[in-house]
Amino acid sequence: MKNVTITVEESALEWVRIEAAKRNSSVSRLVGEMLTQKMHQDTAYEQAMRGALRFEPIAFEGAYLKRDEIYADRLDRFR
Repeated sequence: MKNVTITVEESALEWVRIEAAKRNSSVSRLVGEMLTQKMHQDTAYEQAMRGALRFEPIAFEGAYLKRDEIYADRLDRFR
């Protein structure tokens, strides 16, 4: 593991100190865990996006329905 120096707002530093204390952890460990979690979330999202973009669009054939045709069965219930 590597050590880094970061600059944060005072309010963020106060929050992370309290969170670390609640979890019986150090600020360093908590920030490291948060960064690791963020990295995994971003990686999972990117993989899902690449997977979704692999699909070929389905070609639509035929005429588009008109609004009245789409809602005809609903309108019939109220008549």
